Amino acid sequence: MKENTGKIFAMTAALVMAITMMTSCGDAKDEGSYSDNKADAGEEHYFFGDTRTDDNTEMKDNAEFKMSYTDEALPEINTEEYAHYEENEFLSVAEHPLSTFSTDVDTASFTNIRRMIENKQNIEPDAVRTEEFINYFKYDYPMPDDGNKIGITTELSDCPWNDEAKLMLVGLQAKDVDVQDIDSNIVFLIDVSGSMADENKLPLVAQAFAMLAENLGENDRISIVTYAGRDTVELEGESGSNYTKIAETLAGLTAGGSTAGAAGINTAYELAQKYFIEGGNNRVILATDGDLNVGLSSQEELTALIEEKRDMGIYLSVLGFGMGNYKDNKLEALADNGNGNYAYIDSAEEAERVLVTEMSGTLFTVAKDTKVQVEFNPANVAYYKLVGYENRLLEDRDFEDDTKDAGDVGAGQQVTALYEIITTDDSGSDDSQQRTLKYQDDVAYPEPEKADENDLDKELLTVSVRYKEKDENDSKLVDKAVMLASYVDKDSMSDNMKLACAAAMFAKTLGNSEQKFTVEEIRNYAKGLELNAEDLLKLISDYEIYYEDQQ
Repeated sequence: MKENTGKIFAMTAALVMAITMMTSCGDAKDEGSYSDNKADAGEEHYFFGDTRTDDNTEMKDNAEFKMSYTDEALPEINTEEYAHYEENEFLSVAEHPLSTFSTDVDTASFTNIRRMIENKQNIEPDAVRTEEFINYFKYDYPMPDDGNKIGITTELSDCPWNDEAKLMLVGLQAKDVDVQDIDSNIVFLIDVSGSMADENKLPLVAQAFAMLAENLGENDRISIVTYAGRDTVELEGESGSNYTKIAETLAGLTAGGSTAGAAGINTAYELAQKYFIEGGNNRVILATDGDLNVGLSSQEELTALIEEKRDMGIYLSVLGFGMGNYKDNKLEALADNGNGNYAYIDSAEEAERVLVTEMSGTLFTVAKDTKVQVEFNPANVAYYKLVGYENRLLEDRDFEDDTKDAGDVGAGQQVTALYEIITTDDSGSDDSQQRTLKYQDDVAYPEPEKADENDLDKELLTVSVRYKEKDENDSKLVDKAVMLASYVDKDSMSDNMKLACAAAMFAKTLGNSEQKFTVEEIRNYAKGLELNAEDLLKLISDYEIYYEDQQ
């Protein structure tokens, strides 16, 4: 994508038009505040503030965008949907020597829970996915070397919530490729059904996509498809240099009708195929509250539809908006099966983070079908527990199966996972002698990084990662052995580990885990870090004000 300048005036006009048109679609609301249906009557909260960063002060002055609504604008009944999961349990290395899961770079869970906390709503435990809390934040991992697209970082220390266990961090860092010369073919697929009429939905969608379009160039192609009772092609194959037309088209969208999502998805893929750029970034970006209630509406039917399309080299990203009837389960399934990522947009600032600041990672895949497999050495590990990733678990045999779909990682993106590990000194158990895996002399296995084959008794485990280059079908393997001697106590724990611990502890407190922590226990790991933990610290403070005193 290319940078374009001189577009602020056009974007301002587009945003003003969006406010005017959306206001005319329904009952007028008092300007300046809204109340959540779970909050006290008459209490005021701003949903989001200024639309742009400080280098766009003209826009902030002309279109301040402090949208709001009152109780009447929200559904009387909360019909949000989330998939239920049970927290992972400890597994015996003797019975389960391998742990295999698909990578996850989604962040929707964190921002969706942030929305609930800021609006003082009841927090839905099923909406909390621990891995998405952990992966919302950026860590200090080295870039991969030796021509690999994925690098592995590990750390072993004490577990803050289990005195009997150690905690291991596994960090994956994707190569940060130069995307300036990669042309993009993007289809904005926008839900304009009646459920999208609220100010924190369609107007925010238009604003988010206008931010992305502002960074397009002459050779990029943009199409816009909307769907409600039927699908409509609003813009087809427009040059990215024509920002004014793109912004005006977005600003002219209005909401109304039922939701024929399947038809819109089909049309979007047809346009993406029509303007397909060989070697480019071909992607459909779906923006919706997930309330697909006409046509193919079940999670299984939608998943099957996306699976049919993903092998065309066209990826799907999903952006969720709004509240009240939000369908998180359907949107996550769409993104997971469409070789794309899933984010929840709760503010203009979050839209800018996802679609502008982190655009390379959001839109440009460098490692597809990325899987992680950890093999534990039974001489040194008795039990282990993967923290999060409950809906990303794979069968052990899937790791070697290149036909098995898995997560995709974008340029410069990171994946972080935590394992609780209970070690053992029983290095001579009969079980270890019966195994047929790496830690047996008669099994051929890729030599782990920096490990002497005669010193396997000093290894705790090996982390292996398989991924495919964007345009290839055969996977590549990278691996790293973790030695017993790599352990450091909690006083020497890195900022990477501290931030991951804080995010995991907060997620456990809010979600389905039996382990709960006080605000101070969580904050102790998040404060004073060189890494950027401000979003987490602010949310912890909001939670302390709104919720902890009620427990």
